[in-house]
Amino acid sequence: MRDLANLSRILVLLFAGVSSTACQQQMDAAAQHNAVDAGSGTLVSAGPMRSARAAHTATSLPDGRVLLAGGLTGEEDARHGAEIYDPVSGRFTLAGPMHTPRHSHTATQLSDGTVLLAGGYDPRGAYLSSAELYNPASGTFVPAGAMQSSRAGHVAVRLSDGRVLLVGGVGTGWTFLSSAEVYDPATRTFSPTGSLNLPRESHVAVRLADGRVLIVGGHRGRRENIELYTSVEVYEPTTGIFRSAGDMTVRRHKHDAVLLQDGRVLITGGTDERDDRGRYTSAEIFDPRVGTATRTGTMRLPRYKHASTSVVLADGRVLIAGGAAEAEVYDPASETFVLVEGEARMVGQFSATAPLADGRVLVTGGYGEGQGPQTGAWLYSP
Repeated sequence: MRDLANLSRILVLLFAGVSSTACQQQMDAAAQHNAVDAGSGTLVSAGPMRSARAAHTATSLPDGRVLLAGGLTGEEDARHGAEIYDPVSGRFTLAGPMHTPRHSHTATQLSDGTVLLAGGYDPRGAYLSSAELYNPASGTFVPAGAMQSSRAGHVAVRLSDGRVLLVGGVGTGWTFLSSAEVYDPATRTFSPTGSLNLPRESHVAVRLADGRVLIVGGHRGRRENIELYTSVEVYEPTTGIFRSAGDMTVRRHKHDAVLLQDGRVLITGGTDERDDRGRYTSAEIFDPRVGTATRTGTMRLPRYKHASTSVVLADGRVLIAGGAAEAEVYDPASETFVLVEGEARMVGQFSATAPLADGRVLVTGGYGEGQGPQTGAWLYSP
C-alpha cells in the first residue's frame, strides 16, 4: 500500500509538469523512507487470547512456550487465571488454574525453569503477600509461601545467584513501600533485605552486567501530593544495601528501562503528574559506570504504562512494544527510533511481552484508547 501511495505521488508530479530531476528526488526520498521502515520489522495479529488481560505477566518458558498469568480480567476468566501460548501451533490454551487470581504482580523465571508469581491485587482489590510457583512440566501452580509484606505494583529481578529481589510498590492502606525482600528458591522462603532510600511505585528495575540491580524513577503519593523522581538507586546483592546512583534528566514514572548490550541502560517514556496528558516521547541513556544520564533520540510516539515491555533484539536494537498503539525500534548506534511496519494496532497500556526462541516477540493484551482489558495478541518479527 505504501509503495502504491508513493507511485501515486510521483505520477501526480509527472502530470503536473515537474522535471524528471524532481521526480527522481521524490523517488529517492520514498526509497530511503521505505528502506528505513523495512529494517524495523513487522507487527501482525496473533489471534485472540482466551481471556482479556491487562496488568498481567508474560514469561518465556524453557520449552519455547509463553505463560500468560493473571491480570485484570472478567470474573469468569479470573477462575482460570492463566493460559499458554504455543508459537509452533499459534494457539492459546488454558493453564492452571492459578492458586490465587492476581493482577499487578510480578512473574520471574527461576533457574530451574519454574516461574515465581508474587504479590499484586486479588480480584477484590486486596493487597496480596502470597506467592505461587508454576511448573511447566506439570502445568500446575502450587503455593510458594508468603512475602514479608503485601505489595502490588512492585518490581522483581532474578539475581545472578538465582534468588529473586522484590522491591517497593504499594501495600495495605495504600502505603508506599521502601522495603525490599529476597526469595530463595532453595528454601522457598522470603527474607528482608535492605530498604530503598525512597519509597517507590511505578518504578522499573534492571539487572546490570555486574550483577547489581538498578532501580529507576517512580513516585510516591497520590494526586496533589504525588512526588515524581529523577533519582536512581542501585542494589548490591552481596551486601543487601541500596545506595544512590545518580539521576535521570527528567522525572519519570510509568516508564520502562532495559539493559543494552554495551552495559548502559535505555530509559523510555513515562509521564508527569498529568498522567495521560503528560506522556513523554523522550528517552535517555543511563551509564551505571559513571552514574550519569544523557538524552538520546526522541520516540515516534508518546507512551507510558509500558514497564517490562521492551525487548533487546539479537542485533542489539530494542523493540519498544508497549504504551501506544504502534511499536517502534531503537537503534543504539544511530540513537534513532523507527516505527514498526504493519497494519496491526495494539491497545497500549499495561500490556505484556515475551521474546520467542526464533527471535520474534509476543505482545499481549492491555487497555487504553477508551477500552478496557483486551484479548488482542500480536507477533513482532525483526
